[in-house]
Amino acid sequence: MAEGKIAFELVSPERLLLSQDVEMVVVPGEEGDFGVLTRHSPMISTLRPGVIQVHEGSAVTDSIFVAGGFAEVTPARCTVLAEEAVAVGDIDRAATEQRLSDARDDLLDAKTDLEKAAAERQIAVSEAMLKAAG
Repeated sequence: MAEGKIAFELVSPERLLLSQDVEMVVVPGEEGDFGVLTRHSPMISTLRPGVIQVHEGSAVTDSIFVAGGFAEVTPARCTVLAEEAVAVGDIDRAATEQRLSDARDDLLDAKTDLEKAAAERQIAVSEAMLKAAG
């Protein structure tokens, strides 16, 4: 690993999406965004739906939407286990709007607290994805 860099891995249930040494990564933690640089204090955080930004120099080189998950940070590494991940540029706005509409319909049809919570979660993810897409 290069001096001043941190190993970053982004893993979804389907595959390893990204594995590289980076200067900084900004992660959407449940309590707010946090930046990870080399020699970061160890921590584990849950993630909210949002965008992970990979920084090299003064530029963002990658922006990836995550629907949630967990991040583990050590002084030398940041590993994100995402429930769902897609590059911001690859977000299909029409499909996401349909997903939001379906989730809202599911919320109206929900009969149990579990069904209601699942629909509300899908609404939150879809709204965050649309916001990320711009």
